[in-house]
Amino acid sequence: MEQLIGGLIKLFGALGPVVVILVILAIIILPQALRILREYERGVIFRLGKLVGAKGPGLIFLIPVVDKMVRMDLRVVTIDVSKQEIMTKDNVPATVDAVVYFRVVNPMDAVVKVENFWKATSLISQTTLRSVLGQSPLDDLLSQRDIINQKLQEIIDRQTEPWGIKVTAVEVKDVALPDSMKRAMAKQAEAERERRAKIVNAEGEFQAAEKMVQAASLISKEPIALQLRYLQTMREMASEHNTTTFLPLPIDLFSAFLKK
Repeated sequence: MEQLIGGLIKLFGALGPVVVILVILAIIILPQALRILREYERGVIFRLGKLVGAKGPGLIFLIPVVDKMVRMDLRVVTIDVSKQEIMTKDNVPATVDAVVYFRVVNPMDAVVKVENFWKATSLISQTTLRSVLGQSPLDDLLSQRDIINQKLQEIIDRQTEPWGIKVTAVEVKDVALPDSMKRAMAKQAEAERERRAKIVNAEGEFQAAEKMVQAASLISKEPIALQLRYLQTMREMASEHNTTTFLPLPIDLFSAFLKK
């Protein structure tokens, strides 16, 4: 070990102090001058405070002290929009939250034109969520979620486009209603089901009455139809395992009633 150290000292002594200084500077400067960016990363370069451009991916060379690089991630990221208290168009209070998917498409604009694109996108999403849902009635908020999501995505994307941000999707996750409103909606749904049941029952009675009128018209034209129906009824009553006893009467006994 002592021999190795002595050999290095002799080598540096032979090379001279200038070479030693250059080697030391290279060891210090090279890590600061070289950067490696992944496939999904870009580096926004500033030279003496002036924007040079975006570089990457791969190996990037920077001028030490002169160049500064801001690393940007181009992958799709997700932010949760915190719960917002809103009042729907039909004056129903509700609490909603959402999730926003976006990505950086222009790293230079995301660095230069906005201080913090994460925070700015989150705040824009909150205000847009309150504004759009406040203009929608409760029924649309519950049944037309896809249309509302599309409208939110278009508005937020239009506002964040100057920052180099592309909003790919917005999804309203949950809509929380007061307990009193839930009970009112349950009563409304129950009343609606009862209304439909009464309508179906009335339609059945109407159709049955029509058939009875048609049957009466047919019997009045063909009296033999009544005789056939009478025999059919007797056959049904005399089915197997039936203990009912009946005495058939001649159909002529009813002819006076039929004429009347």
